[in-house]
Amino acid sequence: MKTVFMVAEKPSLAQSISEILSDRRLHSRKGFNGACSVHEWSGIFQHSPARYKMTSVCGHVLTTDFPGKYNNWDIVDPAELYTCPIEKKEATAKLRMPYFLSQEARGCDYLVLWLDCDKEGENICFEVMGSVASSMNRPANKSEQTVFRAKFSAITDKDIKAAMQEQALVEPNENESRSVDARQELDLRIGCSFTRFQTKFFQNKYGNLDSTLISYGPCQTPTLGFCVERHDAIKSFKPEAYWVMQVTAGLKNDKSIRLDWERGRIFDREVAQLFLNMVKEHNKAKVVSVISKEKCKPRPQALNTVELMKVASSALGIGPSTAMAIAERLYIQGYISYPRTETTSYSENFDLKGALQLQSSHHDWGSTVREILSEGINRPKKGHDAGDHPPITPMRMAERHMFDHDPWRIYEYITKHFIGSLMRDCAYLSTVVTFSIGSETFSITAHALLDAGFTKIMDWLAMDPDEKVPDLVAGDDVLITEARLAERETVPPDYLTEAQVIGLMEKHGIGTDASIPVHINNICQRNYCAVASGRRLIPTNLGVVLVHGYQKIDSDLVLPTMRSAVEQQLNLIAAGKAEFDSVLRHTLQIFAAKFQYFVSNIGGMDNLFEVSFSPLSDSGKPLSRCGKCRRYMKLVETKPQRLYCPACDDTYTLPQNGMIREYQENKCPLDEFQLLVYSGGTRGKSFVFCPYCFNFPPFPGMVKGGGCNGCLHPTCQYGRDQLGVSQCMECQPGILVLDPASGPKWKIGCNRCDVILYLFEKASKVTVKTSTCTECGSQNIGVEYREGKSKLRDGALTESGCIFCSVTLAPLVTKVRATYENTRGRGRGRGGPRGRGRGTRGRG
Repeated sequence: MKTVFMVAEKPSLAQSISEILSDRRLHSRKGFNGACSVHEWSGIFQHSPARYKMTSVCGHVLTTDFPGKYNNWDIVDPAELYTCPIEKKEATAKLRMPYFLSQEARGCDYLVLWLDCDKEGENICFEVMGSVASSMNRPANKSEQTVFRAKFSAITDKDIKAAMQEQALVEPNENESRSVDARQELDLRIGCSFTRFQTKFFQNKYGNLDSTLISYGPCQTPTLGFCVERHDAIKSFKPEAYWVMQVTAGLKNDKSIRLDWERGRIFDREVAQLFLNMVKEHNKAKVVSVISKEKCKPRPQALNTVELMKVASSALGIGPSTAMAIAERLYIQGYISYPRTETTSYSENFDLKGALQLQSSHHDWGSTVREILSEGINRPKKGHDAGDHPPITPMRMAERHMFDHDPWRIYEYITKHFIGSLMRDCAYLSTVVTFSIGSETFSITAHALLDAGFTKIMDWLAMDPDEKVPDLVAGDDVLITEARLAERETVPPDYLTEAQVIGLMEKHGIGTDASIPVHINNICQRNYCAVASGRRLIPTNLGVVLVHGYQKIDSDLVLPTMRSAVEQQLNLIAAGKAEFDSVLRHTLQIFAAKFQYFVSNIGGMDNLFEVSFSPLSDSGKPLSRCGKCRRYMKLVETKPQRLYCPACDDTYTLPQNGMIREYQENKCPLDEFQLLVYSGGTRGKSFVFCPYCFNFPPFPGMVKGGGCNGCLHPTCQYGRDQLGVSQCMECQPGILVLDPASGPKWKIGCNRCDVILYLFEKASKVTVKTSTCTECGSQNIGVEYREGKSKLRDGALTESGCIFCSVTLAPLVTKVRATYENTRGRGRGRGGPRGRGRGTRGRG
């Protein structure tokens, strides 16, 4: 019996697809990496009995990166990044995904790939194929197809089983995968070169930038450029006075109407007064014409990703990144179709009636659906067919109580939009009544609803049904009750909303439907923009200065045209119309030249920074002594935290997202720098470190950014060899090291991962002994308590032994996972089983 190995993009997706294909008769087990499950069942494949085995990845298996030596910012010239080698590394090393896939694929005969049906999904297909190629059985007939690609757009029984049919399975598209490889390499080389150079240049000069990274991105920066362009228009706007004539007339039923002046507004007060005097010579307005026309408000086109994000931000107040995360969960749960699509047109064979019937018993809109089914479906308006996926469509009925607040609002909008797209247009009668007062023309416009159409379900777009058309005919006279001038001022445009930025990104070809929310999220997280009320994007001082600097040196770096041209070339690779190497080589040559020009003209941007930010010498507060000049250095607390020595003009990076304090008067025996203590909060990691060694590791094998708990100095009393207790139980290279500055809440932490052992709270002294445990080989620990605070048996004040084996000491030890305070998205929860990152797909 042949074995079919199948891989989905996420663990939840693998479970849903397995349950559908196995008719819920399957056996599941946890994979050795702890993140992915393996589902097994028996069935038929290619008309023969087969054993199925399905698992998943967690987004990308591999990521594009530079070899290790090129990741050292201090010794590598950023210009080298355009020509240095690159390599594929594991996207999430802890998951050991390539090894996991190769082990599970061992002895299998066929591979069926259930990755998302877009370019990124095609790229992951080839990552999976490369991981399992050496493990699978080789076919007896070399021409036999053994790798298949399933194409699907919804997680429903019908769609999944249809995708598994023999005629529906296709081969993965290598051209689309190569276009993603090209995008990843371009973004890596271009983004890292500019980011490294400007980050080091400006952070070493200015102290109040309040940004950990001064980044450049081929998509991110033009996105910021849109926001700053609007900001500049607002700041440079000069209000101008104008005058509007307001004429009010009375009707027979004692109601009054406001007449709109045909000239609109006049910017010269004397001219406006002249017209007012002419009107005041008359006490009646004559009806010149009454013209009624039937008009319609068209029903919406089918829903695509960009429109969903725009509506979520502008109407629902949900950011695009959050909206897409919610839509992704709804898709995996089978409630909606694939939420990443550029298409706004249903194919001719799409079962619109079937999708609509699923909603016929819904508590809120079931009656409207039944009415549509009885009267007949109106075919949705023809939109754009991008050839990727059908529009976003509800695939299963859900009631309000089944979701939390925001997921329900997203599902509700998607469903109402779909229903509305199958209804009639909204019809109304538009009546324009034209008046003359002397030589001046005025008018009023009124609307009378004829057929609510799609606005019956999309009620937020509904017209006022009570608006009345005045009962007037040509030749009637109406009495003028008031005529006056109103003085007003022109107002500047408002800041761009997220929805408007999304529209501009789509218009100029910046990013993809999947990466657009990522770029908007980046400019906010990196302190270039702030999200204000109404989800308006207001540039910060740093964001404005950056864009103005790019414009001063090379406006191409911030204009959308550069990225748009690159995206066109990448699309040609995907379509098989351009060669990968030639596109990559040509684009990198252009940006390498631009980078060199940027570096040589950085003074133009620096002039802007000088005006907006304070120099390092004026920032921070004295903290510890420099090992070179023996004078006090300054702690600059704005992001990124760093130490600055005014005398030596040196800057030292510090651990981020935590508190920094002095460790008494202790000094590093290697360089005489005063030792510091980093604390990540009450539940976070903490360690002693030397500022100089933290930036410049003194021994081979030590990693940059490490503390004394990783130092290889053989005699240093704060180093790994003196305070190390045992190997970490969860990561192979890690050592559990006592933090000597953590008392009275004593901690032992791994110097590689985030394992923490809490022990002997309120003890006055904890030491690492030179003796070892005879059972496990760990270093013994000594503990001392003061009178009345002892936690030891029978109130003893001292004890020594192994914290893992001693029946006295082991109960006083608690193992947890570190959490990170004041960070963005790094926390793993408080204790409990080891948290595993799910992985995200890097897009655009």
